[in-house]
Amino acid sequence: MSKIRVSGGEARGRRLKAPKNIRPTMDMVKQAIFNMVGPDIEGSTVLDLFAGSGALGIEALSRGAAVVTFVDQHPRGLAILRQNLDALGFKDRAHIVRGDVVRWVEASPDAVRKADFVFLDPPYDDAVLDRALRALDHTVEDATVLAEHSRRQQPPSLERLHVDRERRYGDTVVTVLKTA
Repeated sequence: MSKIRVSGGEARGRRLKAPKNIRPTMDMVKQAIFNMVGPDIEGSTVLDLFAGSGALGIEALSRGAAVVTFVDQHPRGLAILRQNLDALGFKDRAHIVRGDVVRWVEASPDAVRKADFVFLDPPYDDAVLDRALRALDHTVEDATVLAEHSRRQQPPSLERLHVDRERRYGDTVVTVLKTA
């Protein structure tokens, strides 16, 4: 099991557990994501899709998000996510969903519409990023979508979501999308 840390907010410096088979968001990338989000995270509703150990959603909770819904289909990652939430005292502000992210987005339009921020960190170089973004394109309203992906993969053309900005960190790109 690898260890990662919360980089800001009330749980700053606290360690998180992460399964070995999950590629956690690098600290530098996580800090960059939350610099892009800024103080707007305070009191917000967040979706952490492809949550894994929950590092992005937990960072949002630490920085003042009101509630985070974590969605992932891997039981091992979700078990560790629950441990992390318990250890930090955040479980009362968290909802955990075990399931396929794309199917959940398509089946939960009300939850998606309520989101202020959507974090996407799918497996790198996997077509699931395109499917998830297309599903979000049909349901998201005023949310900011932040997708972490490989530099070899470009987000698809979408109808409502457009690329606001992109930042590259080695092999990792963070693409920020907003509704048109």
